[in-house]
Amino acid sequence: MSLFDIMGPIMVGPSSSHTAGAVKIGRMARKLLDEKPINASIALHGSFAATGVGHGTRQALIAGLLGMSPDDKRIPTSFSEAEREGLSFEFSAKQMKNVHPNSAEISLAGEHGSRLTVRAASVGGGRISIEQLDGVEVRFSGEQNTLVVYNEDRPGCVGSVAKALSDAGINIADMTLFRQKRGGRAVMIIETDRPIGMDTVSFIRELPSIIKAICCNIEES
Repeated sequence: MSLFDIMGPIMVGPSSSHTAGAVKIGRMARKLLDEKPINASIALHGSFAATGVGHGTRQALIAGLLGMSPDDKRIPTSFSEAEREGLSFEFSAKQMKNVHPNSAEISLAGEHGSRLTVRAASVGGGRISIEQLDGVEVRFSGEQNTLVVYNEDRPGCVGSVAKALSDAGINIADMTLFRQKRGGRAVMIIETDRPIGMDTVSFIRELPSIIKAICCNIEES
């Protein structure tokens, strides 16, 4: 057991699950969008919907979408910060099946036209789990250097991405593959031992059958 497990994250409170975790969900969603968000539609489930107002969950999610960290003192005033940054948003309650009680589904539009829908949960102690990307069931925490690759479900995609990482001297610590259906859209979640450079990400984006690739290095999170 680590000191983090005992004391929890350094944060602006009151709750590691409803506040710190919510900030991390919003921050990860911004990173996965891969550009500045200008509009957010956020559906809250379970405890997030029931008690989120008192715990500042809504402000925390918006703070994360603005790129703030859990210890940022501006979290309580994130709505005003969003107005200054040109981020419009709306909240709703939504009953979701077979998900964690602290779950949110965020649909984003970016300043250059990118769109993303991400479902994530705050699982305790400030930790999060990303569980769905654009309708594809996934599972990762963002606590490691992570490469998210959307690709067409065709032979050779996994090998070409793995080779690109190997050629860059990057060791794969863990790789998980997800897909909607055979021959449809697939998602690779690749965790690596060290940060992935943007030159490598750019190379992967140009590989055949790759739809997009997004890098989330832990020192950037």
